[in-house]
Amino acid sequence: MKKRTLAIPLTLVALVLGFLLTLQMQTQKSVVELEKLQAQRAASARDFLAEAQEENKLLQEQHAALTTQLEQARTQGGTSPALLAELDRYRMMDGTVNVQGPGIMITIDDRQQEHKVVFPLSNDDLLKIINTLKFAGAEAISINGQRIVASTSIVYSGTTKLINQVPFTRTEGVPYEILASGNQDQLLDYFTKLEAPDLKRLGMSVSVSRKTVQIPSYKGVSPVKNP
Repeated sequence: MKKRTLAIPLTLVALVLGFLLTLQMQTQKSVVELEKLQAQRAASARDFLAEAQEENKLLQEQHAALTTQLEQARTQGGTSPALLAELDRYRMMDGTVNVQGPGIMITIDDRQQEHKVVFPLSNDDLLKIINTLKFAGAEAISINGQRIVASTSIVYSGTTKLINQVPFTRTEGVPYEILASGNQDQLLDYFTKLEAPDLKRLGMSVSVSRKTVQIPSYKGVSPVKNP
C-alpha cells in the first residue's frame, strides 16, 4: 500500500517533468524557426537592395541623358512635348515633385505592448517592403511623410529611427504608414502575398487598402541635379 502511495506522486512528477521538457523543446524550436525566418528576410532584403541600387543607378543615368537632351532642345529654340512628358516621369520617379493619384495605404503596428510582437519591424523589413512595392510598379513611395528616393537611408541613431536623416514620427498612434502610388490591384497583390503574411506571423497588426494617395516630394538634397 505504501509503495502504491509513493508511486502516484512519482508518476505526477514524471508527467510534469515530461511536459516541461516538451514545452522547452517546442519553445526552443519556435525561437530557432523565428531566427531562421529573420535571417531569410534579411538575406532577401539585401538581395532586393542590391537590385534596387542597380536600378536606381540606371535611372539616374537616364535622367541625366534626358536632361541634356532637353537643354539642347531649348537651346535650339524648341521643346518636344514627348521629351517634356518623359522628363516629368523621371522627376516623379526621382522624387522631386509631389504625386497624387490612385495607390494603396499600408499601416503596420509593431508595438509590443499592444500586440504579441516577437520582433519589431527592422530596417531590413522596411527595405524589403519598399523594394517589393517598387517591383510591383510603385511610381512613388513614402513612409510617415518621408518620400523614398534613391538616396534614402533608414538607420537608427541611439533609440531613434531616422528616415532621410529625419527623426521618424508616429502619426495618430500608428507606428508605420506607407503610401505607394500606382496600379492598385498589383500593389495590393504583391504586398498581401509577399510581405503581409510574414509580418503577421511575427505578431504585427497589418492592414492595407486602396486609396487616392498624396505623396510629398523629397525635401533633402537630390542625388540627381535637375534643370
